Amino acid sequence: MTRTVRVDLGARSYDIAIGAGLLAAAGDAMKAVLSRPRVVIVTDRNVADAHLGTVEASCVRSGIETAAIVLPPGEATKSFAELEHLCGALIDRRVGRDDMILALGGGVIGDLAGFAASILRRGVDFIQAPTTLLAQVDSSVGGKTAVNVPQGKNLIGAFHQPRLVLADVAALDTLPRREVLAGYAEVVKYGLLGDRGFFDWLEVNGPALIEGDRAARIEAVARSCQAKARIVAADERESGERALLNLGHTFGHALEAEGGYDGTILHGEAVAIGMVQAFELSARLGLCNGQDVERVRRHFTAVGLPVRPADRGLDGVPAERLLHHMAQDKKVRDGRLTFVLVRGIGEAFVTRDVEAPAVSAYLSGEAA
Repeated sequence: MTRTVRVDLGARSYDIAIGAGLLAAAGDAMKAVLSRPRVVIVTDRNVADAHLGTVEASCVRSGIETAAIVLPPGEATKSFAELEHLCGALIDRRVGRDDMILALGGGVIGDLAGFAASILRRGVDFIQAPTTLLAQVDSSVGGKTAVNVPQGKNLIGAFHQPRLVLADVAALDTLPRREVLAGYAEVVKYGLLGDRGFFDWLEVNGPALIEGDRAARIEAVARSCQAKARIVAADERESGERALLNLGHTFGHALEAEGGYDGTILHGEAVAIGMVQAFELSARLGLCNGQDVERVRRHFTAVGLPVRPADRGLDGVPAERLLHHMAQDKKVRDGRLTFVLVRGIGEAFVTRDVEAPAVSAYLSGEAA
C-alpha cells in the first residue's frame, strides 16, 4: 500500500510517496521528474551500506545512469567544509542544471544535499529519499535546506523544494531504536500543535509504530506529511503559520547547541524535551492546564523519550547560556524571542510576547 500526499505550491508542487519497498522501485518513480536519465546520489557511509545498492539496481532496471557521492555519517557532516566538498564533487561529476540529485539518507544528508542543489549552478533539481523517521515526517518535506555553524543549527541555508519525496518505511527497519524514537517525537509534534485526535491515536498506536508495525508507520507518516504539506502550502517561507512547526524547537535547539552536536542529545530528543518545556511554560503563564502537560510528559516517558534535560546529561546548564543560544534563533524579530506555546493539546500558537525574564525564571526553576 502506497499513500501519496501532494504539496501544493503551484508550478513547484510535488508528491510525497509513502509506503514499503519504494527504494527498490525508485527508478520508475523518479522517471516522471527527470529531464534526462541521469541521477547523482548523495548519501553517507551507513546508508550506502544499507540502501545504495538497492537504489542503484532500481535505476539500472529503469535505464537511469547513476553516480554516487558517499559522505561521512553524523551531524558534523552538515558543515561548510562538507558543503564545499560536496559541491566540488558534484562539479567534478559534471552535474548540470538538467541533472537530478538524489538525497538518500536522513536529515543531515537531505539538508546538505538540498542546500548544495540550491546553490550549484544557481539551482539544480533534487529528490528526497529520507531513510529515517524524523526525515520522513519533517526535514524532507517543505524545502528547508541548511548547514550548521558554531553559533547555532541551520543558520545558513535556503528554501529549495524537492521535485519528489520517496518515504520508504521499510528503510526504518534498519534504524536503532533510539533513532526511531527521535523521529517519533516529530510525529507527536503534529498532534500537539494542531490535531488532538492524532495525539489520541498515537497514545494507542504509538508503541506499535515504534516496534515496527508498517501499517501504523505508513499511517503516521502520511498524517504527519498531510499536516506539514497543508502548512507549507499556506506559508512556504515561514512568515506566519509555518512557524507552528517549530513547537519545541526554540528550547530544543538551545539544548542541541549546548550538547555540541556530538550525539549527546539527538534532534528529536531535544525537540521532545522542548515540547514538554513549551507546555510547562504555557501552564506557568496560565495558558493551558496541568492535565495536558502531564499527559504529554506521561506519553513521552511511556515510549522512552526524554522529558527533562537531565535525562540526557544536560542538567545544571545556566538559564543565561540557554537564552544566549535562543537569541541566535532564526525566528528572532526585533531582538524578541519567538515561542510556540499552547492552550492545550492540538492548540499551538506563535507569540513574541513572552519576556526573557519569564523564560529565565522558568529555566532556572524559580517559583512562579
